[in-house]
Amino acid sequence: MRSVQAVILAAGSGTRMKSAIPKVLHPICGRPMIAYALDVAAALGVKQPVVIVGDAAEQIQPHLSKGAKLVIQKQPLGTGDALLCARKALAGCSGDLVILYADTPLLRRTTVQRLLEAHHRANATCTLLTATLADPTGYGRIVREAAGEIAGGVEEAEANQTQRAIREINVGPIVVKAPALFEALAAVGPSQTAKKEWYLTHAIGLIAKQPAAKVQAIRVEHANEALGINTRVELVRAMGIIRQRILESHLGSGVTILDPHTTYIDHGVMIGQDTVVHPGSVIESGVTIGRRCTIGPYARLRRGVMVEDDAHIGNFVELVRTTIGRNVRIHHVSYLGDTTVEDDVNIGAGTITANFDGTDKQPTTIGKGAFIGCDTILVAPVRIGSGAVTGAGSVIPKGHDVPNRGVVVGVPARPLEKSAEQIIGAPAAKSREIGKAALSRGKPKARVAVKRPVQVPAPARARGGPGKEPARKAARLARTRNSKPSKRKATRRR
Repeated sequence: MRSVQAVILAAGSGTRMKSAIPKVLHPICGRPMIAYALDVAAALGVKQPVVIVGDAAEQIQPHLSKGAKLVIQKQPLGTGDALLCARKALAGCSGDLVILYADTPLLRRTTVQRLLEAHHRANATCTLLTATLADPTGYGRIVREAAGEIAGGVEEAEANQTQRAIREINVGPIVVKAPALFEALAAVGPSQTAKKEWYLTHAIGLIAKQPAAKVQAIRVEHANEALGINTRVELVRAMGIIRQRILESHLGSGVTILDPHTTYIDHGVMIGQDTVVHPGSVIESGVTIGRRCTIGPYARLRRGVMVEDDAHIGNFVELVRTTIGRNVRIHHVSYLGDTTVEDDVNIGAGTITANFDGTDKQPTTIGKGAFIGCDTILVAPVRIGSGAVTGAGSVIPKGHDVPNRGVVVGVPARPLEKSAEQIIGAPAAKSREIGKAALSRGKPKARVAVKRPVQVPAPARARGGPGKEPARKAARLARTRNSKPSKRKATRRR
């Protein structure tokens, strides 16, 4: 492919976004909008694209690729004026120039490559990318001669009634010979609108009139690539399309996504074959997941997470800047931040790493084969040794490392004389006994009420006939029958 240079137009203020954030920095699937245009330029082999920005230069510059040249358009006087501002930065460009827009993130790299190849095949002066829309409102129109040749373009604000009825729009990207472009821009005047801007579309008509010039167009294959972002409604629409592309890419690579409609995977995520992602999961940029893993449902994996093969990250688990080893189980409701979990570890439900000390993030390390009991809190920095066990509800203070195969319980956690092998390997009855001992360790013994034996009256003496005790009971029964009821009892009867 011939050597080309690229210009990215990113000076628009984005007033319809109603935001203090520059339009081209609004995130789409984990990265700023302008990153998609930078990707297209890189795919064309352009190492030093020229990026034209407005008064948000300080905010945009940190997001540019290494080697990008920044040009500032001091006044927002339109796309034509923006290119004239970049003329000095493009002084060494005498060949083809690819003009891209930072607010068209849906444009595929393959589409722009096809545009450039068509330009070279035809040895054209200028090649446009167009689309035919059912509703072209908001887009510049392509004006053609009766024979079908391109006569130029017109912005919607300047279009007459006949031109507004045209459904073929200018998607934005253009490949043009640099000398022809700047010759035309020098002759472009301000628009007839109130803003008095210099439009690039005006230059297209002037290029078409240059001697021996050839202006052509190719149509975009997918109409949604033409979507420009000017409002938050369009931003959300673009997010949905790019997210679907990302999901389809993972599905095609051997990943099972049970419900794509409720799964959110950002750009730049790596997932191995035969991994299953359950509904409600959110996987952000910068995450790597191995093979045969299960993720979710409702898990959140944030930037800096690496999950190795055969790991299970269950429901309502959040991970950030954390490495998960092979065959690790984190099945329920846990948060691990700045943590290294080695192979074959079991993380009980409700486990939390308290990784922020108020100033800095602190690390936690959990050794191979450790068993972390439910509701354990690990106050970083702290290390849990290989094969160690923490009892349910334990709080491990910072700096109180647990040795290999050690057992700790309580708040704060204290060592238990029983070994990890005894805890994990004991039968159920023995485990309950050990658990009770762990809970009562260090606490005063509870008082236990002891029931006294019921004293049974001695049998009546044989002397005196049948005995005095039955006679007394008979006398009491007779008195009860002959007595009058008390007032309380009478009242109740009434």
